[in-house]
Amino acid sequence: MKKANKLAVLSMSAVMLAGLIGCSGNSGSGSGPAPSGGAAANDANSAAPAKKFDGVSLRVVTANHPWTEALKPMIPEFEQATGMKVNLEQFFEDQLTQKLTVELTAGSSSLDVFMIRPLQDAKLYMKNGWVADLTEKSKDTEWDFNDFSEGSVSTLMQDGKLYGVPLITEREILYYRKDIFEKNNIQVPQTLDELKAAAEKLNDPKNEFYGFVARGQRSPAVTQFSSFLYSSGGDFIKDGKAGIDTPEAIQAFKLYGDLLKSYGPPGVLNMSWPQALGVFAQGKAAMYTDADSLYPNMLDPQKSKVPADQIGFAVFPAGATGQKPYNVTSWGLSVNSKSKQQDAAWEFVKWATNKENSTKIQGAGNPGARKSVWSKPEGTKAFPQQLAEVMDKSSQIGVGHDRPLVINVGAARDLVGTVIVTAITGGDVDKTAKEENAKFQALIDKEK
Repeated sequence: MKKANKLAVLSMSAVMLAGLIGCSGNSGSGSGPAPSGGAAANDANSAAPAKKFDGVSLRVVTANHPWTEALKPMIPEFEQATGMKVNLEQFFEDQLTQKLTVELTAGSSSLDVFMIRPLQDAKLYMKNGWVADLTEKSKDTEWDFNDFSEGSVSTLMQDGKLYGVPLITEREILYYRKDIFEKNNIQVPQTLDELKAAAEKLNDPKNEFYGFVARGQRSPAVTQFSSFLYSSGGDFIKDGKAGIDTPEAIQAFKLYGDLLKSYGPPGVLNMSWPQALGVFAQGKAAMYTDADSLYPNMLDPQKSKVPADQIGFAVFPAGATGQKPYNVTSWGLSVNSKSKQQDAAWEFVKWATNKENSTKIQGAGNPGARKSVWSKPEGTKAFPQQLAEVMDKSSQIGVGHDRPLVINVGAARDLVGTVIVTAITGGDVDKTAKEENAKFQALIDKEK
């Protein structure tokens, strides 16, 4: 028995020794499972260090917009580089506004980054404290805030502080018929006086051809009237006061009204951009002023009877104070002030709007706000060359708003639009402007 016990002990010792050798981490010729510790594991950890935003889940709410579609394929690269997970939600414009209003009013912290319409919503959002102050974060020199055009950031700033980054911009330009101008030996108008003279010369209502067309419907006309107002030396609000009854404003109202009354097509009072553009695209007008974003409709042979090579693009003509078209930001990107992930949210905004990605997105046909992108062929390749040059110059000289900068934008536009309609119909512009200006001042005072 003693001999048997001794053999048993020796056998067990051999098994234990073999086990220790097997667990020693020597992988020279072993075929068993890979070790889970030791030097090999340390090498693996050093090869894949933790990323700053590992485990962060970022909620980004956007509009169904070409900008979003251009950005989406690039998001996996951002996630890979940062360790972040981006949860992107897309909504139609009205749905987005409703959703943001509900969540921001409730003080939701689950919303991190969202698209904003500066001209419609920024005043309200800033007043309510819904958007985070990005001023300090925007001082990142590599990101280069100074590369954004002055006009494009103005509606996302208040009291010298930045509350969003511009994404999509547009400008008012002059569309004209190259063939008609050449046939009549007329130069492209450089001033508003030359614009009126050309409209008069080319107007031929007996043959259903008109010298000029633009929006005449009360509220929609306001944005396109704005460039006439600025170039004449006026503005909707001057020094904090309503300014639509100043001599400069009245001059602009009368010019815009006379152009459409004397040289415009019938039914202009019912025209927003689709109707006014339709007149030009059907070959029934020599000139048309509106947003540069509308140009694809004119170059599409399914929508336009005018050959694409006969459509010209020009910077908005100069008035008494020079060329002052609007250059506005129609969409921006902001951070929720209640988000608990401010640094991660800014990292996304900074990445989405950096020079490289801005160039790619603009190259896909989405006009942006970075000055440097307009000087790059890859940033302008989606636009006709003449148009790209006009957009670039207009961005440099443009005014950053195309409507009154108040919270109740709709009511303000109706007041301004009433004066425009009066001018088109040949009414008393001075009297109407004074009356509507008093109402506008009351609206401004109430908001204060």
